Amino acid sequence: MNQQKNQKVDVRKLAQAAIFAALAYIGFQVFRIDIPIAGGKTAFHLGNTFVVLAALMLGGVWGGLAGGVGLTIADLTAGYATSAPKTFLMKFLIGLIVGIVAHKVCHISKETDKKKLTVSTFAASAAGMIFNTIFDPIIGYFYKVYLLGIEQNAAQIIQKIAAGTTAFNALLTVIVAGVLYLVLRPVLKKSGLFFEV
Repeated sequence: MNQQKNQKVDVRKLAQAAIFAALAYIGFQVFRIDIPIAGGKTAFHLGNTFVVLAALMLGGVWGGLAGGVGLTIADLTAGYATSAPKTFLMKFLIGLIVGIVAHKVCHISKETDKKKLTVSTFAASAAGMIFNTIFDPIIGYFYKVYLLGIEQNAAQIIQKIAAGTTAFNALLTVIVAGVLYLVLRPVLKKSGLFFEV
């Protein structure tokens, strides 16, 4: 009986993760402004919002997988195919970091104090996005130079421009994902679709 209950929870989590993967895909495909740069392009988008939101709702592993899958598929279908492997890694790590801070450090799914919940939600979201803002340009540079064979000076210029869009996307993600979590949490609790991670 208990095993059957655990399987039911896993199926519900899998279904929610699939929804978040689809939302991450839509956040990139629909809410995206491409910025052409020499040797490639970068974009302002809302895809990361759903990586962070999934990690807040489902935990780091599920959130990271949902975001990684959704945004990797988005890269493959939106002219960013060479970035797809790096995207999967980075989005998985973002989800993992947000999940660790949210659920292992701050225990947001069990938090009842609204002020602590708000601070913890935005702190966890910021942790994942700070990681992304720092490491996406660094990993992107090495990825472009050593795996894609782009000349070092060109890769530096591309990554400097991309770093600006990454920082903007990060700020937007922290605000939107944090607000969405705080709004959706009580609704999901009432409907029985909220997971204590």
